[in-house]
Amino acid sequence: MKIRMVNNGVFTPVDELEHTLTPPLEGFYWIDADVEDLAYLQPLFGLHDLAVEDCLTEEEQRPKIELYEGHYFIVINSIRFDDEEIFLRALNIFLGRHYIITVTKQKINELRSLKPILWEQEVSRPDRFLYHLVDIVVDNYFLVGDRIEARIERLEEDILMHTKKSHLNEIIGLRSEILWLKKVLGPQRDVIATLNKKDLRLIDDQLQKYFSDIYENAVKITETFDTYRDLMGNLREAYQSSLSNRANEIMRVFTALTTIFMPLTFITGIYGMNFAHLPGETFYYGFYILLGFMLLLGGGMFLLFRKKDWL
Repeated sequence: MKIRMVNNGVFTPVDELEHTLTPPLEGFYWIDADVEDLAYLQPLFGLHDLAVEDCLTEEEQRPKIELYEGHYFIVINSIRFDDEEIFLRALNIFLGRHYIITVTKQKINELRSLKPILWEQEVSRPDRFLYHLVDIVVDNYFLVGDRIEARIERLEEDILMHTKKSHLNEIIGLRSEILWLKKVLGPQRDVIATLNKKDLRLIDDQLQKYFSDIYENAVKITETFDTYRDLMGNLREAYQSSLSNRANEIMRVFTALTTIFMPLTFITGIYGMNFAHLPGETFYYGFYILLGFMLLLGGGMFLLFRKKDWL
């Protein structure tokens, strides 16, 4: 657990947790804690039992905001896209008048990238801390969306150039992740809408207007992932179409080869009959003339098929 007093974006470490119970003359306290630290934090700050229970038991929490006496409990999901797989990390936030507590089970990059922004913006209020944190989390969805779009484009090119059976597994896997992520985007958008529209006494009225920009971004993200879901459906159709075209191409080649060899088989079939006398059988060069005729006939049919673009 790390305790810092934040004033005008400047971080000052605090050694004793009990010091955070008294509001500072200027600034606020930021307590960056693990779920195990809630055993110490709950009695000191009067954190609600249900909120603490959610932090301890829920592996993948649904984004939400709950209003309690003296503090708010907010859950948002940080997003990562590593090794072609989407990961969501629950970020639990307790917002009070003079403090903000962030509780996580895994390391979240947004908390580290937040520090220079707080210093640059000279943040001295916990509600402004919340605003910048939510803003960074939402912006990262755009970055992940760009990577997913690039992957879809790359997968589309691979399917058109060289269709493989493994492409179907990639399509199904990525589509499942997008649909799973879609279930989170709706509740998270609603949480931001609450921060934007609802009268919340722990958030400054002027600051609430800024949450409208984040809400617009959240709506854009939801629409973007709707588009990705549709693109995955188109990819699957392209995959099936490519397989059909490939099968038709193979059948066309086989049909052309069968057609070329059909007259040759007819000729060899005639001269393979058990008759005492066949035309040209006593001619010394008969075999070579017949073989040359067959080669000429086969080659001529092959060139004709190429000219007709049948091969």
